[in-house]
Amino acid sequence: MSDFKILNPDYESMLRESFAKQGIMNHIGAEIGAVSPGRCEIRLPYSDDLSQQHGFFHGGVVGTIADSAGGYAGFSLMAAGDGILTVEYKMNLMAPADGDLLIARGEVVRAGRTLTVARADVYVVKEGKETQCAVMQQTLMRIVGRADVSG
Repeated sequence: MSDFKILNPDYESMLRESFAKQGIMNHIGAEIGAVSPGRCEIRLPYSDDLSQQHGFFHGGVVGTIADSAGGYAGFSLMAAGDGILTVEYKMNLMAPADGDLLIARGEVVRAGRTLTVARADVYVVKEGKETQCAVMQQTLMRIVGRADVSG
């Protein structure tokens, strides 16, 4: 456990409410898993609608849940009323995302006042075995004082 400063003791409810508002997560069938200060897990069951031409999870879908897992890891350290936006991310696809379930585990690397650096490791589960298929690093920007970008 890191020594992150928690600005909102109700961070988990804030995070889960925000996640529930994401149309893309609902559209693809993603679910939020375990959360703790500076960490967030997102799980996505396989569907043919999420595949590429070889039947693997599409790389764009891998990036989508990696971005949200890292983003919500960062958001868990924000104050009530704050918002968060991804400024950039870089992802390496290391193995085909061939399996029944994707799991993105996001964690904060460094939390700053305005910019936060996070990472996400993405695993694909096939026949009960997890294989890392991607790693992502991102920069997140804390948004303060904008009701249209809070939560």
